[in-house]
Amino acid sequence: MVLDVEWAERWVRRTAESVARAKDELTELDRQIGDGDHGENMDRGFRAVIAKLDEPGAPERTEVGDVLKLVATTLMSKVGGAAGPLYGTAFLRAAKRSARTDVDRAGVVVLLEAALEGVTSRGKAEPGEKTMVDALTPAVEAATAAADGGAEPAEVLAAAADAADAGSRATIPMVATKGRASYLGERSAGHEDPGARSTALILAAARDAALDPAADGAGEEAPR
Repeated sequence: MVLDVEWAERWVRRTAESVARAKDELTELDRQIGDGDHGENMDRGFRAVIAKLDEPGAPERTEVGDVLKLVATTLMSKVGGAAGPLYGTAFLRAAKRSARTDVDRAGVVVLLEAALEGVTSRGKAEPGEKTMVDALTPAVEAATAAADGGAEPAEVLAAAADAADAGSRATIPMVATKGRASYLGERSAGHEDPGARSTALILAAARDAALDPAADGAGEEAPR
């Protein structure tokens, strides 16, 4: 089993659906420890991505990386705050490592590793600082373990998504030492990091696009 361009496009569409449903939740999480605009920014960004994806006369996308590059460039131009550059860099690095018609289990790990490298290089964040890195790092670790165990690509994504969700929840008791939330000091504890939450949503969409290609994604990943 491999994941192809059609999977990548389904991933993007399901992400847009999931982010739209979780917009208010993400906004509330960010209101508690940030600027309060993460939900709106992410929703606007992925709506723009879908518009680009469906644009008449767009060049044919033959590689997984083509889709991821479209996501990267659109988010960089449409999403404000830290999310645009961070997610844009993550998708751009992943695109460069996915310049092929499909990805296998090892390719999924490479894609996720590249995304993590992009985020850490751009944001200079490390695990434990209450950022999206706290969701993405365990996702990479879980994906690597699953791939090494011979799991199919969809199963590798499932392991990554579960780990990202757990990692996002684990940010709740953390005290932020990076980003806007760090200004709150000890008061940042007790709140889930919005970037970690949106990271978990994106990886859940990747998993669902692989495990259930026929479904349209409606109703999945509802806000907690």
